[in-house]
Amino acid sequence: MKIAIIGGGAAGFFAAISAKTHHPETQVHIFEKAKKPLIKVGLTGGGRCNISNAESSFKNMIAAYPRGGKLLKKAFKEFDNKAIVKWFETRGVLTLTQEDNCIFPQSQNSQTVIDCLIKEAKQLGITIHTEHSISAIEKKDEKLMLHFKDDQQKTFVFHKIIVTTGGAPQKKSFLWLEKLGHRIEQPIPSLFTFNMPNEDIKKLMGIVVENAMVSLQGSKLKASGPLLITHWGMSGPAILKLSSFGARILQERDYEFKVQVNWVNIQNDNIVHDELNSIIQQHPYKQLANYRPYLITERLWHFLLKKAQISLQKKWNELGKKHLNKIVHLLTNDIYQVEGKTTFREEFVTCGGVSLSSINPQTLESLTCPNLYFAGEVLDIDGITGGYNLQAAWTTGFIAGKLQ
Repeated sequence: MKIAIIGGGAAGFFAAISAKTHHPETQVHIFEKAKKPLIKVGLTGGGRCNISNAESSFKNMIAAYPRGGKLLKKAFKEFDNKAIVKWFETRGVLTLTQEDNCIFPQSQNSQTVIDCLIKEAKQLGITIHTEHSISAIEKKDEKLMLHFKDDQQKTFVFHKIIVTTGGAPQKKSFLWLEKLGHRIEQPIPSLFTFNMPNEDIKKLMGIVVENAMVSLQGSKLKASGPLLITHWGMSGPAILKLSSFGARILQERDYEFKVQVNWVNIQNDNIVHDELNSIIQQHPYKQLANYRPYLITERLWHFLLKKAQISLQKKWNELGKKHLNKIVHLLTNDIYQVEGKTTFREEFVTCGGVSLSSINPQTLESLTCPNLYFAGEVLDIDGITGGYNLQAAWTTGFIAGKLQ
């Protein structure tokens, strides 16, 4: 049996390795359009490769996927985050887990992961073809024929094919799969930072608020976590998570919207009000500038006071009801205008692609084209930042490679 893997990324290599492991007598070929395979793996985690996430709660793990969670709920029972760590460590790639649960190779270098995958593929006898861009898949009796964009490259016939071409910014990139009867969900960015060209908050670039909550005005979408103020606006896990879950809504709004920031991540205003009253009682003669609630960074605290038009020299016991309510409002519901987005590092993640309604959720085989399988981001599956997208690639690659 001859098997083709279209796409030499994380899902592609893992699908190839899984196919060869489960079916040792087969011939497995990887076709990658670039000059080198696994380029995106080299970029993930800022070049350190965020292999997975150590989240131990199964419920929380599934909740990290705005799209595809239902399918992954079953898939993770076959191959989860613990399985991928064990897989790499038994092949000499030791890992470390950060406080935020992100798992990286101990080397802190993505090349370690790339070398491991390529070495494993070669040891198994998998053939890797680079600079091979696919133009079409043609059904030929019970087999599948691959056609390439370069007319000089001959066609190949395979018994089974696994498509792992990743996400794409435009729907036309999926036309060759749509022609085979698959429904294609409109691809759009799902992991990006917020541009705020007309907001003064940018002057605080570099400040990190470790536990903020952000919400999309006019919706029920909320996300919590670290928030980073940048020279273009806002980034950090909280913002990236909101962008992921709000991907389609934000695209419909043409990336112009208001984001509400709760700097202290306390949703009950009365609790914050009581905390400020407590400061007034305990430190009445201290200046506002010198005593900061919730250990807010000095620069942010001063910025918020100026935004509220309250003097930094004012003493806590001089705060009237009006100013007190202003501070509470800014701490829990500070509003900023977003006008555009920026891709998060080089990690381009999209939602959309081959609809999950077009595949068998147990095997990842096409429902319209027998012997054709899918894995990775080519499917309408995407996760928040933190190793979840690579975990989805490993898991779906493993399952597709079983070729059930």
